[in-house]
Amino acid sequence: MKENNHSVGAGMQQGLEYAEILNLPYYTKQVISEQFDSMDKFLNTWSKADRKDAIIKELEEKGFPVHKLLVAVNKECDLFDIICHVAFEQPPLTRKERANNVKKRNYFTKHGDKAAKVIDALIDKYADEGIENIESMEVLKINPISDYGSPKEIVKSFGGKTQYQQAIKELENEIYSIA
Repeated sequence: MKENNHSVGAGMQQGLEYAEILNLPYYTKQVISEQFDSMDKFLNTWSKADRKDAIIKELEEKGFPVHKLLVAVNKECDLFDIICHVAFEQPPLTRKERANNVKKRNYFTKHGDKAAKVIDALIDKYADEGIENIESMEVLKINPISDYGSPKEIVKSFGGKTQYQQAIKELENEIYSIA
């Protein structure tokens, strides 16, 4: 016979937590549809944002439970896919699937050998950690990207800071390409 060592209050709290998790998709759809009345508007806003973490922070400030949703739905997916799945009924891709799709297109060979290797390492970093980390210049100081040189040397391999930032924007567009 199983002993019952828990108070009624503890059971109620657990029940409320389960209810919250079960209602997350519904709540997400409501919050996103208030902010973006169509998937096209969401995609346009997402793709135009210089930093995706700005959109994420804005959603969090409006009470959107970003991290709870990631855990409840699939933490291997990007928040982008979870939002598209829950709010717009699109099939989600994991970050690894998105990364592999970008690598298959072999788009970044135009940048030269060193820059292409850096981009490849950034794609892997995205697959492991998400978009927020590759948008920061600080990522250039972290292994394995730092193996390709100092941040200044890496940026120079792209032709300069502006070209590096443009390459990151292109990478994001490739990651979030629907096709």
